[in-house]
Amino acid sequence: MKLALIGQDIPELLASMLADLCFAHKADAEVWILEKNEAMRELLARYGRAVTDKAGCGRVELSANREEVLRDADCVIYAGDLMASSRFRMDQEALSPPEDAAQEAGLRDQARPLGGIGGLMHTLRQGEVIAELCEEMRGCCPDALVITLGAPVGRTVSLFERGGFRAAGLTRGWRKGPGGLEWIAKKLRVKPEHLEVQAAGVPYFCFFTELRDRRTGRNLLPAVWGMAASGELGRLARRWLDTLEAVPVGNLPEHASLMAAQEDYVPDPNPVLSEPVELRKERILRMNTVGEKGLADPEGQVAQLRLLTRAPSVRPVQLALALLQGRDLEADAVVRRNGRAIVNLPPEAIVEAPLYLKNGVEIPPELTLPGALADCCTEIDEAARLAAQAALGDRTALRECLETDPALDGLDRLYVQDLVDRMIQLHSDILTRWGDDFEEDL
Repeated sequence: MKLALIGQDIPELLASMLADLCFAHKADAEVWILEKNEAMRELLARYGRAVTDKAGCGRVELSANREEVLRDADCVIYAGDLMASSRFRMDQEALSPPEDAAQEAGLRDQARPLGGIGGLMHTLRQGEVIAELCEEMRGCCPDALVITLGAPVGRTVSLFERGGFRAAGLTRGWRKGPGGLEWIAKKLRVKPEHLEVQAAGVPYFCFFTELRDRRTGRNLLPAVWGMAASGELGRLARRWLDTLEAVPVGNLPEHASLMAAQEDYVPDPNPVLSEPVELRKERILRMNTVGEKGLADPEGQVAQLRLLTRAPSVRPVQLALALLQGRDLEADAVVRRNGRAIVNLPPEAIVEAPLYLKNGVEIPPELTLPGALADCCTEIDEAARLAAQAALGDRTALRECLETDPALDGLDRLYVQDLVDRMIQLHSDILTRWGDDFEEDL
């Protein structure tokens, strides 16, 4: 089995991916990593050898040649973004005209990585990368499974599907941070590991469908509803309980970024779009220690433990092995085509919901969302899939996305269309699919 790892976020994920592959599952697989930087290739190669030598299985190879990495791959794990931070800053500046104009147009809060105008531009940039990657994959590994962690995850799943590949995705999840499960568990005075939880929706927009105490079987949803109603979970959660008849779980600003401007939502002006520099330096030092000392050495073992402690919680290798090798799996939240996972959303919707596999075959959970929430999720999903279609150069889909995206409610849609046209020109050095004729139309 060959896994091809593509994207600048792969080094951040590598420790946990190799731990799952080599220690948890003892899979004797080839792991090929695309890395352009020579010094980083050497570092990751040393680290990979130390891990596989200790595990007694697996092999890690580094290459700057994407065709070599992709050739005959069974699975491609994509964790990339195109100049995420610098391009987001360009969007932010374009959406920040003089103060009075910004207030009149309501544009400042559209500088978002996931929804609205900012999320659309993010998707268009991902489309350039993924379309090119899919073209190469069709020649090198046409039957490969894709696991994408590239944000916005639901839209990158859709992009890979449009490229002809079976795809599933993983977000950073709804367990940590304000509004996350661990935060809510503290308010319930219950340890997170004692909670039996089920949540579903569309990517970055999940709501509780079940919450119980594992030890007693007690239904904890009424208690969470009570906290939301009293404002203990914040004004956004209280408003959504009133309007959507459900309690959100996860990063509430991410939820809000997929909806129209709200008085309690102020987008983060400095969202974390990639591994922070200080954490990156720390990770490199620890990987270097493992590579030099090995995992038989106590110093190397401590460095590896710290790497795993700080690793993101997403488990792409676990998901890939279950799908490729027909394993059983119970996963909290996997992004994929709906089918019958959520029965009152369209089958073609891209949802985030529990995934249950028996011998690699999905057993749909067949969840039902409250009617108002289902309607909201359907609108968000429709805009997301139109954005993904637009990212391949489809102007009709671009126009329809801007006409229907609920995150743009309250804005002058014609003005927004003109603004997005100008922003596409701003990024014309990388948004090549729109071409010269697009500029002439302006």
